[in-house]
Amino acid sequence: MKTAALRTEYIIAVILYGTIGLFLRHVHAPSELVALCRGVIGSAFILLYQRLRGQRPDRRAIRKALPLLITSGVCLGLNWIFLFAAYIKTSVAVASLCNYLAPAVVILIAPVVLRERLDLRKIPFVLLALVGILLVSGVLENGGGDIAGVLLGLAAAVFFVLLVICNRNLRQVPALDRSMIQLAFSAVTVLPYVLIRNWGTQPEPDLRSMGIILMLGILHTGLAYCFYFRGMGALPVQTVAILGYLEPVVSVLCSVLFLREPLSIPGWIGAALVLISAAVSETLPERASITESGDLP
Repeated sequence: MKTAALRTEYIIAVILYGTIGLFLRHVHAPSELVALCRGVIGSAFILLYQRLRGQRPDRRAIRKALPLLITSGVCLGLNWIFLFAAYIKTSVAVASLCNYLAPAVVILIAPVVLRERLDLRKIPFVLLALVGILLVSGVLENGGGDIAGVLLGLAAAVFFVLLVICNRNLRQVPALDRSMIQLAFSAVTVLPYVLIRNWGTQPEPDLRSMGIILMLGILHTGLAYCFYFRGMGALPVQTVAILGYLEPVVSVLCSVLFLREPLSIPGWIGAALVLISAAVSETLPERASITESGDLP
């Protein structure tokens, strides 16, 4: 699959992720329960999609890479768990900022761990985007937050880094199979956390909430994760990092435009920095072509 198409799919995925918060405002259910439902529905949707098209999972490729597939799914689930816990201990801005340090870390370790040559031309844009996220988060204006929340957010970032590393080594597994199994095991990982957090309670979401959860599972998880994991496994790490920073910017812009939430001047500057970094860095000529197996039909 061509690099331009992979990049487009990856951008679609991060934009979809950025709109999740907008829909979650209308869901009357705990966020960790929504994450569990996303994993289950997303995985089931991919399996159903394959069956309707007369396709079957590539069992040979799955068996060969099963330990790494399970590990990546667990990493995704642990990333969710630590991020949710960080939201409880500190502000959403601080927790998200810690989690979004992960792409920068991936870039630093890529030459050693992934044996990938870095495009030094894109490094300044990654750093500029990181500064933009810092401004968007509002941390500089509102303080650093609780130390426990920061540590939990950093733990989420660690598992995000491990998830990226796993996906870079799963290119032999078709994208649909990879996404289905990772989402399934992320749901299994999140389940104990959901039970502990909601023990003795009985969530009663209304019909609108259930409809939104179903949409989030199919569109924002089943489809988006196929695009996301495929791009993560094939695109250069600098591209994954910079374009990944579009997610929180989209989230903030949605809150400003649709929820009428205020955004400070530094926040607007930060959003502009991220968008400019993504736009300029991705107009640089490619130094190598990228191919990816397991394309969507």
